[in-house]
Amino acid sequence: MTICRWLVLSLALGASAPLSAQDSSSHAITLPEAIALAQQRGHQARAARATREAALYRHRAYHSSLLPQLSLGGTVPSYNKSIIPVLQNDGSTKFLPQQQTDAALSLTLSQKIPVTGGDFFVSSALARVSVSGLDTFRLWSSTPVSVGVRQDLFRPNTAAWAGREDAARAELDERAYLEAMEDVALATTNAFYDLYAARVGLANAVTNAAVNDTLYRLNTGRFEVGKIGENDLLQSELVLLRSRSALESARLEYERATDALRLVLDLPPGTPVDVAVTGEVPEFEADTARAVAEALKNRAAVSAVALNEVQARRGVAEARLRSGAGATLQASYGFNATGPEANLAYQNLLEARRFTLSVQVPIWQWGAHSEGVHAAEADHDRVASLSQATMGQVAHDARFAALELAQARRNVLLVAKSDSVAAKRFEVAYNRYVIGRIAIDNLYIAQAEKDQALLQYVQALRGYWGAHYRLRRATLFDFAAGRPIRG
Repeated sequence: MTICRWLVLSLALGASAPLSAQDSSSHAITLPEAIALAQQRGHQARAARATREAALYRHRAYHSSLLPQLSLGGTVPSYNKSIIPVLQNDGSTKFLPQQQTDAALSLTLSQKIPVTGGDFFVSSALARVSVSGLDTFRLWSSTPVSVGVRQDLFRPNTAAWAGREDAARAELDERAYLEAMEDVALATTNAFYDLYAARVGLANAVTNAAVNDTLYRLNTGRFEVGKIGENDLLQSELVLLRSRSALESARLEYERATDALRLVLDLPPGTPVDVAVTGEVPEFEADTARAVAEALKNRAAVSAVALNEVQARRGVAEARLRSGAGATLQASYGFNATGPEANLAYQNLLEARRFTLSVQVPIWQWGAHSEGVHAAEADHDRVASLSQATMGQVAHDARFAALELAQARRNVLLVAKSDSVAAKRFEVAYNRYVIGRIAIDNLYIAQAEKDQALLQYVQALRGYWGAHYRLRRATLFDFAAGRPIRG
């Protein structure tokens, strides 16, 4: 084991000793364990799962709407009592009182036709009219079955466009969920290494306070026998006071970082939590070309670009067709009959045919149609420009995320060596000062460099794992396992 690793582990164990004395049930968790726990029970992860679930239900609801729909409708009843004009045989008109009650009930099975955007339906209906007054009668009318179709002509196929949008949105929702879970992993990594840095900082502060207390006692004795001046003694006392102040701050920071990790993991207040960290980092390399390719294939931003493109193209198609010339075709075929009683209305059925072609041809719109088309095309150009910028940004982020990971790994190795050298230098300087071979200033410089090197080593570890999960987030690809990230 290198001197650096021995120093880091011994300091970390020294910092956690007071906590383990308070609660021996504390269990140190690794970074993968912390991330798994946060993704399982953390508030942010639960919110991401709820968002994904809502999107899934919306997707299912859309596909359910494409299946045959059965509906029941009618008027039960409609009552009207009024004086109405009645034409007489001699050509005159009299106003006579009349009461009329209407009731109707229909059952319809309809099916959307996604290819054309039309509707196919099968229906059955029964109606009754009851009149009292000058002429009193009751009449039933039935349509046992009627089959028909309704189709818009030269109009945008909203059903087809809705299907394309739903497919793009479903892919976007899934990728957004994966990115949200990677955000949880990155946030957990930050909280994890915040606690580790605070723990190492506390251990280092404890060590520094003890060392500086020993040095102050040594310098007090030397001052009393005249070996050092008052200035060196005061400097030693000042460093001791500062180390004690730093120790108090380190304790508070450790408690804050511990509680912050509890929040990320959604642990009850006061739950013992500790982290287990090693200085080892994975040896895999993330190829920048592979990172860019995976990002352009997997990122939610790419799916958002596809969705925006579909919506922009839909806008252009609707602008071109909606306000132009068009027609509506509606045809049905069935049977109906009437009778004074409900059962008689289903006898002696007659054919019921209906065909309607409605045409809409705008003559003059003061340029509204062409201007609407130009506006939609301009929106499409805007979306195309933003899409290019988004794709470029996705590729940029992925490329530099891969480069950052490689640089972070090299940095860990370099800083680990620096930490080892600084720790050894302080040890040598301390021993030489004790035997009076160097000045006190050189000792405190070595101590400051040792503290700085230790902090840089901890930050280098944090930087590596942060870069590791930022690369996962930027590509939705696990380079360590060599496979895409799946939910």
